[in-house]
Amino acid sequence: MKPRSLAFALLALALPLSAAPRQDYAQQWPLQLSRDDGGAYRVVLDPAVYAQAQSAQLRDIDVIDASGASVPSDVFAPEQPLARAPQHRALPWFPLPAASSSGAAQGWELVSEVETDGRLRRVEARSTAAGATKLPQTSLLIDASAVRAPIQALQLQWAPGAALDAAYSVEASDDLDHWRSVNSSGRLVDLERDGRRLQQRRIAFDAVGEQARYLRLTPQDPQRAAQIVAVEAELAAGAAGAPLQWRELKGARVELKDGSVAFEYRLDGRFPIQQADVALPGNHALQWRLDSRDSEDEGWRAQAGPWMAYAVAGPGAGDRSAARQLAGVARDRLWRLRASGAVPGEPVLRLGYRPEVAVFLAQGQPPYALVAGSARAARADSPLAQLVDALRSSRGNEWRPADATLGAASALAGAAALVPAAPERDWRSWLLWAVLVAGALIVVGFAMSLLRSGKAPQT
Repeated sequence: MKPRSLAFALLALALPLSAAPRQDYAQQWPLQLSRDDGGAYRVVLDPAVYAQAQSAQLRDIDVIDASGASVPSDVFAPEQPLARAPQHRALPWFPLPAASSSGAAQGWELVSEVETDGRLRRVEARSTAAGATKLPQTSLLIDASAVRAPIQALQLQWAPGAALDAAYSVEASDDLDHWRSVNSSGRLVDLERDGRRLQQRRIAFDAVGEQARYLRLTPQDPQRAAQIVAVEAELAAGAAGAPLQWRELKGARVELKDGSVAFEYRLDGRFPIQQADVALPGNHALQWRLDSRDSEDEGWRAQAGPWMAYAVAGPGAGDRSAARQLAGVARDRLWRLRASGAVPGEPVLRLGYRPEVAVFLAQGQPPYALVAGSARAARADSPLAQLVDALRSSRGNEWRPADATLGAASALAGAAALVPAAPERDWRSWLLWAVLVAGALIVVGFAMSLLRSGKAPQT
């Protein structure tokens, strides 16, 4: 980046921002800086901050200076302020018959041999859709059962040949029987003209990533598909450096209108939930569905399932199922589990998340503090993401904000900050209406006086 562009980004951040009073927040945490000349800092959010936050977008988490003025800050995913190359891992794959271009793949018949750990040893597949025998085997069944981290994208290699521009749909499954669509972006492109080549080998998933045992890629046009020769999983760079943390919730058994039983739970903060697991005593194997909502006035939204959770005692620790990856990040307060059969005991819902980081610019007067919990104040927008990119371009790809840590929490306004402020009254409008009503009353009084006196008004 040119120095002028970097200076512009810093200038934009240096513009004065609206500051919320310190007493508009429930709690504060003093920030201890790892160095005095860091300029930009990052601090990992802890469970106490998430428990205090009220906004589902974490807008009531901010950083203030010694005078109580807000400084430029924003909340990032765990790996975003870091500059680490993503990890790649080769995945086994098997060709499948393509689906017709008139619809999505369905009616699959799979004959497979599966190892005890879920890995596929052999696959024979065909589609029962009409005309499937005439279609080439250009769909792919990808075995991701050995991957324990979310997959951010798939990198595909294909045999050289004619020009390629092919779109693919992606589906995921944990049992090869039940499939769900996966939000993905990107298409496979291999074009060449005048000695220049354009290639796109990456199919990206959302920011959370995808974690399922098996993935299925189906070309929208089977006749224009690539001849795939290798598949790699691209794992998040921070997957190993930001281990999952878990909230374990005890629920209440409720009976639904259809006569089935569910278990409802309340999460104690705005945690960025990415995975779910179910803990039960003893041996068990059940299919679960997980829903969530933010308040009792809303309807339930599906988050995961059906998936099988099991535990089987054995030598050592025995065997148990892996946690279930959600389709996205959820911060809802209320959660519900539904099982496919009778539940032996009270299930404990385990919700996994990776702590996010707050990045802020050391502007104003130190010391700095992180504040959270407000129904009145919201963090102002700031171009922190552009600043991080600009500094990384200027100082090198390995640059990262300096570290800061949270000190002991102290109360500010406490519970009073969680009460919404009374709406401001528009006194000018009230005064105008009062004048109009008074004028109308005067006119009515004058007319009544004329009627009582029996005199007609003169023109």
